[in-house]
Amino acid sequence: MVPLENYLILSSIVFSIGVFGVLSRRSAIVVLMSIELMLNAVSLNFIAFAAYLDPERITGIIFAIFVITVAAAAVGLALAI
Repeated sequence: MVPLENYLILSSIVFSIGVFGVLSRRSAIVVLMSIELMLNAVSLNFIAFAAYLDPERITGIIFAIFVITVAAAAVGLALAI
């Protein structure tokens, strides 16, 4: 099994790329994609901690699916505006 630290390092790298994209770009599309990267990093943390702490329960996976759903709705609404 892959150690938890590897997932946390990957998640922090993806989140950092997202923060850099939000702070350095002016295009709305790039900012939205960067926010998606940050939300995906959070989802990765949810799933990694759920698998590490209690593999029998799927609470982290449910939270990750909820985050992905809300992120898709937010991007769809932002692009529609």
